[in-house]
Amino acid sequence: MKEFFNNITQEQQRQFEMLLPLYKEWNSKINVVSRKDIDQLMIHHVLHSLAIAKFEQQAGGIFFDGSKIMDVGTGGGFPGIPLAIMYPNVEFLLVDSIGKKIKVVEEVAKALGLKNVKAIKSRVEEVDGKFDYIVSRAVTDLGNFLPWVRGKYLNGIIYLKGGDLTVGGDLYNEINNAITKCGIPKQKLTFCAINEWFNMEFFDGKKVIYISR
Repeated sequence: MKEFFNNITQEQQRQFEMLLPLYKEWNSKINVVSRKDIDQLMIHHVLHSLAIAKFEQQAGGIFFDGSKIMDVGTGGGFPGIPLAIMYPNVEFLLVDSIGKKIKVVEEVAKALGLKNVKAIKSRVEEVDGKFDYIVSRAVTDLGNFLPWVRGKYLNGIIYLKGGDLTVGGDLYNEINNAITKCGIPKQKLTFCAINEWFNMEFFDGKKVIYISR
C-alpha cells in the first residue's frame, strides 16, 4: 500500500495487512471471493477498490470528515472496506441483498476495528436517506444501476467498470445507452483510466467513472 499511498498511517498499514488472512479465513466458510482469485485479493479487490481513493485525491479531496458514502452491491466489502480503512473519518454504509455476504462484511469490519462501517442486507431501492457519494464496483449495467440510486446522492456516483471506451466499444455503448435512458448530460461524466495509477496488467481497460449531480 505504501508504494501507492505514501501518507497512510501505521494503523492503516496494519489493517491492510490483515485483509488477506481475514478474507482467506472467511472465504473458506462463505464464498465471497472467487476461490481462484483469493490469492490475488490485494490487487484484484483491494487495490482495485482504492482506485476510488486515487480519483478522490486527483479531484482535490472531495470526501470530507463526516461524509456519508453508500457502497451499493458491496459483496464481500468492496470497495467499501478498503475505502473505510483509507478514510477513517468518513461514514460508510455497505449494502448487499445477500445476507451471508453482509455477515462477512460485519465480521471483517469488526476484526479490523472499523468504527465507520455499517453493513445492511437490503436492496438499494429500499434504503432511505441521501448520501454525499455513492460508490460501486460493476454490480450491473449502468442503465440498470442509475435508476436504483436516483435521488439518493447529493454530489455524485463513483463507479468502477471495465471495457472499451472507444466509439462503438462495449463500455462506450453501455454509457451512452444509460445516459440516454436516464437523461444525464454527457458533461456530467468524467473517466479515469486506473492503469494511470496502478501499472499492473490487471488494470488495463478498467476505469473510474464519475457522474456528478
